[in-house]
Amino acid sequence: MSDEYQTIEKEATGYFKDKGSKFFAYAFPVTDEEQVKEHIQQLKKEHHAARHHCYAWRMGTEEITTRANDDGEPSSTAGKPILGQLIRFNVTNILVVVVRYFGGTLLGVSGLINAYKSATIDVLSNVEILSKRIEISFELSFEYPLLNIVMQTIKQEGLEIVSTDFRESCRLVFKVRKADADKALQTFETIYGVTIKSLSSK
Repeated sequence: MSDEYQTIEKEATGYFKDKGSKFFAYAFPVTDEEQVKEHIQQLKKEHHAARHHCYAWRMGTEEITTRANDDGEPSSTAGKPILGQLIRFNVTNILVVVVRYFGGTLLGVSGLINAYKSATIDVLSNVEILSKRIEISFELSFEYPLLNIVMQTIKQEGLEIVSTDFRESCRLVFKVRKADADKALQTFETIYGVTIKSLSSK
């Protein structure tokens, strides 16, 4: 099972025009719905004269959540075509908003679907899509006499330390790519006196 996913880290814009209607597309990296709301509110301020602010997003790395919104366009003519391209490009943790200025001529259902699809393709073609690893964090708990062996093991296994707390007893969080998670778990389970527990994957 793949432990990689594709996403973006920077914002981007795209554009499509048909029969006078202008479609401005915006892509944003997002990880929660609050960010989605903020971006949409900002675009509504910037494009307050626009008739529609349609969008779709995908979030998550293993279990992916999606949403699509037509914002007043006929059902499934805007949000769904946007979402369809997010799926086709296989990107997640991303929001695409397409702002439409009506040009005076009705495009019809097929015309709208094509327009929102084309605007989304344009913005996704303009943004850098990155492959990232799904990583799992583990928390280690142990007493001071075991500190040296724990640190040596982390170095030998090439694990990345996220945080440490060595005040009363020792607590350390490290992360590892999902494909190597079982090996890391077994490695520390064999060290007597070390407690290891899995935290959420990212």
